[in-house]
Amino acid sequence: MTSPASSRTARRSPRLPVLVTVAVLAALVIAFFIFSSLLTDYLWYEQLGFTGVLTTQWISRLVMFAVGFVAMAVPVYVSIEVAFRFRPVYAKLNSQLDRYQQVIEPLRRAVVIGVPAVLGLFAGIATSTQWQTVLEWFNRTPFGQTDAQFGLDIGFYVFELPLYQAAVGFASAVVLIAGIAAVATSYLYGALRFTGREVRISKVARIQLAITAAIYLLLQGVSLWLDQYATLSDGTNKLLTGATYTDVNAGIPGKQILAGIAVVVAVLFIVTAIVGRWRLPVIGTAALIIISIIVGGIYPWIVQRFTVEPSERTVESTYIERNIQATRDAYGVADVEEQTYDAQSNTQAGALAGDAVTTANIRIIDPALVTDAFAQLQQYRQYYSFPEQLAVDRYTIDGNVQDTVIAVRELNTSQLGNSATPYNTTFVYTHGYGVVAAYGNQRSADGQPVFLESGIPVTGALGDAGDYEPRIYFGQESPTYSIVGGDGQNNIELDYPSGSNDNGTNETTTFEGNGGPKLDNVFKKLIYAIKFQSEQIFLSDAVNDRSQILYDRDPTERVQKVAPYLTIDSAPYPSVVDGKVVWIVDGYTTTNEYPYAKPQALSDAIADTYNDRPVYSSNNINYIRNSVKATVDAYDGSVKLYAWDTSDPILQTYDKIFPSTLSPLSDMSAELLQHVRYPQDMFKVQRAILGTYHVTDSDSFYSSDDAWVTPNEPTSNAQNPPLQPPYYLTLQLPDQDPAFSIYSTYIPQQSGENARNVLTGYLAANADAGSTPGEISSDYGKLTLLALPRTETLPGPGQVQNNFNTDTAVANQLALLTRGDTSVVRGNLLTLPVGGGLLYVQPIYVKSTSETSYPVLQRILVSFGDKIAFEDTLDGALNSLFDGNSGATAGDNGVPTTGDGTDTGDGTDTGDEATDGGTTAPDAGTGTGTDNAALDQALADAQQALNDRAAAYAENDLVQAAEADARLQTALEDAVAASGQ
Repeated sequence: MTSPASSRTARRSPRLPVLVTVAVLAALVIAFFIFSSLLTDYLWYEQLGFTGVLTTQWISRLVMFAVGFVAMAVPVYVSIEVAFRFRPVYAKLNSQLDRYQQVIEPLRRAVVIGVPAVLGLFAGIATSTQWQTVLEWFNRTPFGQTDAQFGLDIGFYVFELPLYQAAVGFASAVVLIAGIAAVATSYLYGALRFTGREVRISKVARIQLAITAAIYLLLQGVSLWLDQYATLSDGTNKLLTGATYTDVNAGIPGKQILAGIAVVVAVLFIVTAIVGRWRLPVIGTAALIIISIIVGGIYPWIVQRFTVEPSERTVESTYIERNIQATRDAYGVADVEEQTYDAQSNTQAGALAGDAVTTANIRIIDPALVTDAFAQLQQYRQYYSFPEQLAVDRYTIDGNVQDTVIAVRELNTSQLGNSATPYNTTFVYTHGYGVVAAYGNQRSADGQPVFLESGIPVTGALGDAGDYEPRIYFGQESPTYSIVGGDGQNNIELDYPSGSNDNGTNETTTFEGNGGPKLDNVFKKLIYAIKFQSEQIFLSDAVNDRSQILYDRDPTERVQKVAPYLTIDSAPYPSVVDGKVVWIVDGYTTTNEYPYAKPQALSDAIADTYNDRPVYSSNNINYIRNSVKATVDAYDGSVKLYAWDTSDPILQTYDKIFPSTLSPLSDMSAELLQHVRYPQDMFKVQRAILGTYHVTDSDSFYSSDDAWVTPNEPTSNAQNPPLQPPYYLTLQLPDQDPAFSIYSTYIPQQSGENARNVLTGYLAANADAGSTPGEISSDYGKLTLLALPRTETLPGPGQVQNNFNTDTAVANQLALLTRGDTSVVRGNLLTLPVGGGLLYVQPIYVKSTSETSYPVLQRILVSFGDKIAFEDTLDGALNSLFDGNSGATAGDNGVPTTGDGTDTGDGTDTGDEATDGGTTAPDAGTGTGTDNAALDQALADAQQALNDRAAAYAENDLVQAAEADARLQTALEDAVAASGQ
């Protein structure tokens, strides 16, 4: 008769095959998802031509995983197995251990294999993340410079020491875990017993544990020896980074002594394994602990307290000098050219005659404020958008280099509303259209930007439709993915809004480039449907064998994926180059292992008005090079990496790791080279360093008597205002030729009630790389630091902004501008070293409170010394400031102005001059008539064109609006010409 238990077992048994089947199917599904993810990655890299980057990462990660798995699992398994095999057979165990054995014994084989396997799995995952460290070691490149303490090449600290420390740390963890496993096994099976105060251990267990302890101590000795080198990049000391006097005379020798003692104690454990006596290694271990306290803690404290602190400035001078030199080298500021700039504060007629180029290129269009103007005037449809912060570039227009505020009209599917169906957002709305660019130094009569490239289809000085490819499939706001291409017989992609074609509908197109993996079979459709969790990809009839799927479309992301070793600049910018729109992206090679160089958090260094400061600082670095210039084609997404700083050892190392991914500088066209600029994040990092490290005298550095900081954004009302950003513009520094540059200012490093917002320094970098293919201009990247005299007080940006805000006449004029439903928006406050002094320029915008309003440039505030002028145009303001004639003309000198006291267009001002103390009184009249008939007619034509354009937009007639725009442009050109008569 069958027992009840056997009956239950028989009833349950049919479930086992079902469970096994479900488990196998689940495993297969998971494996397929993993395989799909890997395959889509491979297809993405293959389409871009960078499969070597992906396969190198895959192979190195797999190898590192295998090494980590084996290195952990095998020693732990051997340790457990040895302890078990040589256990005492007849050991008498207590009842508790007997119960443990009864529980574990049925699972012993699974535990012996499973525990090492699980530990190996975690170890493999951890080591796989170190693939870059290992590849850097195998392909390391010497720096050709040595450190000041040990005389080793810098490459040892950057490429070798991190691997050695990681390897020793991993090995120590393996040995420690193996030792714990051996102790647990020996105790469980009676090889290690505690009877009262007596400890009994079998011979095999003694040998095993003693050898394990010896290996562990040997590893600690190696770790201590390596720690002496790591002292050179230690940033815990408040005074300086690197080895200090105490480190060199106490800390480093102490680590060497402790390393030697650790080796001796390891030998004593080996002796114990042979002779069986534990007294010597126990005494040696206790001595090691005591000596480590004395040598590693007490003695350095004594040296610091009684030798260093009483004479710290003198004692630490050598190490401060090391820190200064290393930091300047690591951040590329060792060759900064420092000049004393004896800034004058007195104004006189003709003072700007020698700065005509700078004056003509003063940028009055704020790229952070005209986004709304670009949107209202050039967006055309709700599904287009412009970035919050526009880019500043330069173009050669009619033979002259012109600073330009530029952006691309990107697609914004979030504004489609009910039209945002899966089909539309995947197949119809696929790309943005066109470049919009405005003169940086000009404005229209009504305060709008003057566009040099605009419209749909695009027209202007950069080229008309057909001169370059205007479609933006790859940008910062592109959809997550789009499916494009097709059989060419059925164009379904919206190209741009138009009412001029035969059907009176929008223009459509089909993508004809090679921008993404092809969906040319069912399997690819399936894996991408899984990736993006969309059945549209698999089922839609819009997908055919010629379709491509575009994704990972942000230019920053694309460059980061094909060059994982780079840190990417936060501000990629578009340029029209060689018949196409490309995104120019700067890439940096960085490390935080450069000996004696001061570390800083990159995220904090680049934080300013346009980059928020993170809650937690990240990406600590103490070395940076702008080693790569990259381009991303806005049409097909192709990525090109150009080796920019070929002298950088880190770039040379990665060129070996990822061969054939970098193109030489000679491959850059002359036109592309003209649009390369000195990167802003690099400049921000360098300005942060030079605030302190412009000082090269150790005594002054120690005293911090000449430390500077970047001023806060003067127009910010925040309780914790951000730093003022650097600005791009064409300027001429003293004794230098005019050049497209990036600059920033400094004020004293003070806080609290005694803080002063006075100017102490002016830092500028030449941002013009030239136009000779294969050759970078010798002045590109040249850093110039103008040190202002300490004996005179020159107002800083914050103080100038305060003067603007508190000036009675200016306040009255601002009150007039804010009457009704309008508000005043202050633009970027520029600081320019012209006229032998410092000129401050701030555009003043007026914005309506209505929903669709945008800031309109109305007035210009300027300051020089203690004088202030407030006029309709920059040209008029400069003339007013410099006794009626500045000696140079600004870019807006031909703009008609209103009211009494405004610029007449002939270089003179009819209003009251600026006076000492900042009192200017330009009347706010409303008259628009002039004594120039041609100018009056041109203005009347412009006004009529504006009215016609407004009416056309109201009727949604884009054709008539475009014609009105053309007439407006012609009228403005006529007005400019007439104003010079």
